[in-house]
Amino acid sequence: MNTGAASRRTEPPLIEFRGVSKIYGRGETEVRALDRVDFIVRDGEFVAVMGPSGSGKSTCMNIMGCLDTPSGGDFLFRGLDAGRLDRDRRALLRRNYLGFVFQGFNLLKRTTALENVELPLIYRGVPRAERHRRAREALAAVGLADRASHTSAELSGGQQQRVAIARAIASEPALLLADEPTGNLDSQRSREIMELLLRLNRERGITIVMVTHEPDMAAYCGRAVRFLDGRIAADLAGPGAPQAGG
Repeated sequence: MNTGAASRRTEPPLIEFRGVSKIYGRGETEVRALDRVDFIVRDGEFVAVMGPSGSGKSTCMNIMGCLDTPSGGDFLFRGLDAGRLDRDRRALLRRNYLGFVFQGFNLLKRTTALENVELPLIYRGVPRAERHRRAREALAAVGLADRASHTSAELSGGQQQRVAIARAIASEPALLLADEPTGNLDSQRSREIMELLLRLNRERGITIVMVTHEPDMAAYCGRAVRFLDGRIAADLAGPGAPQAGG
């Protein structure tokens, strides 16, 4: 009897939306950013979230990142009712389980790549020697082991985004949320970043949800979810999905 496989089947999804709505304003000014959305992300997936401006994709990302809460419905994180946690407990969930990569890199300008990568580990209270080790391992994973002592001003845009990714994975998050991670990069650097994310997903099993408006970038993902008017209009396997038997 394969008890391991049976156990995996009964584990809750990493992320689950059950009829999630998000409403801003009231009366004539009411905006329904999400409208009774059902959405599941399982461990190990690489999901692109797409849609036009105002479609609900950013609101969806903010709720998954515990930066916002639903107006209705249930948001579950590994079965935990995360949508009803107070501000402090949501902050703890973010700190311990989530990693973020943004379009604008958000690096501290006057500190080294290594120091930038160490930041989330400092917030977690990781001892200094362990911080250094994990930060160096993360920089090596993104191909920047030889740039640890360089400041942001000494790095290209693509290298800065790699540092941002290293910072996000140094804390070994359960979920990596990437918001337009290639938005400030040229096409060559964009492809390099997407290949890096794909490798981290496939080789390390990091679950990634990425907001993007670029079909070329979404093509790297195993699944593409398209939002329209606060609802999911399409949820399809992408070109980056693992092939059967492979």
